[in-house]
Amino acid sequence: MQLRMGWIIGVLLPALGVAPHAGAQQYPTKAIRLLVGNTPGGGTDLIARTLSQRLYEAWGHSVVVEHRPGGTGAVASVTVAKAAPDGYSLMIVTSSSHAIAPALQRDLPYHPVRDFASVALVATAPQILVAHPALAANSVKELVALAKAKPGALNYASSGTGTLGYMTAELLKSVTQTDIVHIPYKGTGSAVIELLGGQVQLMFSAPGAVIQHVRAGKLKSMAVASAKRPAGLEDVTTFAEAGYPAIEASNWYAILTTAGTPKAIVDKLNQGIVRAVSLPDVKESFFSQGYEATSSTPQQLEQLIRNDLAKWQKVVQAAGARQR
Repeated sequence: MQLRMGWIIGVLLPALGVAPHAGAQQYPTKAIRLLVGNTPGGGTDLIARTLSQRLYEAWGHSVVVEHRPGGTGAVASVTVAKAAPDGYSLMIVTSSSHAIAPALQRDLPYHPVRDFASVALVATAPQILVAHPALAANSVKELVALAKAKPGALNYASSGTGTLGYMTAELLKSVTQTDIVHIPYKGTGSAVIELLGGQVQLMFSAPGAVIQHVRAGKLKSMAVASAKRPAGLEDVTTFAEAGYPAIEASNWYAILTTAGTPKAIVDKLNQGIVRAVSLPDVKESFFSQGYEATSSTPQQLEQLIRNDLAKWQKVVQAAGARQR
């Protein structure tokens, strides 16, 4: 009896040990869903659909884009957080949904790190500070001097409280110890229109929404909040070059899946996504919309989320902007 039991265990244990690895080698064997936390259209949707097509071409299984708008990505986030940890439920997230929203809101029904497995960074779009041409400052140094000389006299537009543009402006105020008044709008489009009309003086935005107006001379660029001058903005100084290296803010786009997903599956997803965003036509597609295709390891992405969450928590505290 003991010999028989030992034989059974000897057969079962190797089989159990090999099963997860074999599953990872075969993955994917069916359609994958890629959740987007907002409505169709716009940059996030473009990135998701581009990736879904390239992964389908690589693996022969559909990657179905599903829109689950609501709560700055909260609806989609909860869906993925509660999904089976098998790599068949993915989500495209941004700094807004997984760094700013958790910093702003006390009772989110998910944790941006613990409830997910980081897969890969796919794109970034640095914030650029633009101004109406009538503003009596042509550099960050001159802007800070003007704001200090006239506390509360300058204002900036945003597409809403809690957005990356708002948070970056509050970071600027915190770092430079200046008082600049926030004027929120319902969306980037209306904010840009008011800035063009001179109703407001300043705005942080993704390049895609404003750079054409800079090129046309209808707005002037002050600085870009990235570590180095990005492609297409080589003529715009960085905040670090202007003497404020702490002012760095990019809206990043990344892929996550459910916490507990086997590492071998996460690694295969990472390899497929990194390969996709390195394709020349994908880079060009992203660039045409104001995004820079990029990539990372899962570990680098997780660290990015942790770092940004800590950074924006400090900005929220300084601005007194916590919600709920």
